Amino acid sequence: MVDRRQDADERTLSFGFREVAEEEKQLLVNEVFAKVAKRYDEMNDLMSGGLHRLWKDDFVAALNPPKRGAFHVLDVAGGTGDIAFRILERGGAGVRVSMADISPQMIMEGRRRARAEHRPLSRLDFTVANAEALPFPDDTFDAYTIAFGIRNVPHIDAALREAFRVLKPGGRFMCLEFSQLAVPGLQKIYDAYSFTVIPAVGRAVTGDGGPYRYLVESIRRFPNQETFRGMIAEAGFERVNYRNMTAGTVAMHWGWKI
Repeated sequence: MVDRRQDADERTLSFGFREVAEEEKQLLVNEVFAKVAKRYDEMNDLMSGGLHRLWKDDFVAALNPPKRGAFHVLDVAGGTGDIAFRILERGGAGVRVSMADISPQMIMEGRRRARAEHRPLSRLDFTVANAEALPFPDDTFDAYTIAFGIRNVPHIDAALREAFRVLKPGGRFMCLEFSQLAVPGLQKIYDAYSFTVIPAVGRAVTGDGGPYRYLVESIRRFPNQETFRGMIAEAGFERVNYRNMTAGTVAMHWGWKI
């Protein structure tokens, strides 16, 4: 006899600390980012004390987009353009970035910022797209980047397989994501800050602390560094590794399609 309760459980996914129906999670994530899109960059500064800027600089430096020749990057969960704009600044005139995000509001904010900051629009394009089913052909991109986005994807394994599919042979997958602290004694301090200060600041700035509580909870539910490293390798990538940043608050992961 089939255990219907077990079957139902298999169709649920975590949304922060809650379990929700599989088909409901993406809708809830979309709602979170629709609420925070216009204040997203400001809140990143408040939540990280500005550290996110240094993490992103380090991430793009590690990607090292070339000064010469064509180089096409897909930036998934590209949001407001923080990674894409850094890539264009660091690379040469042959570097292009395709920004993809499932949130129309985030894509709109990225496009607005690009125009306001006089970014080279001829080397940028914007697509509303699901990381689990990207609307791009196989073997298209030289690099795939995703920063602080993959933990919000309902099926991370599906997103990793899509990353592998759209990369050219020799292409590089790079991910920047909140992770697990490598110094256990800091966890209580980090938790106290995360679960009290961040939602309170979010409520003060945006009028709603709920989205920020979800963002904090989603960090706790994300796989640790070694587990995520294994998932990247399982998707087909080779030479997979990671580097902790700020005592493991954030980790930079990478792998190659060989």
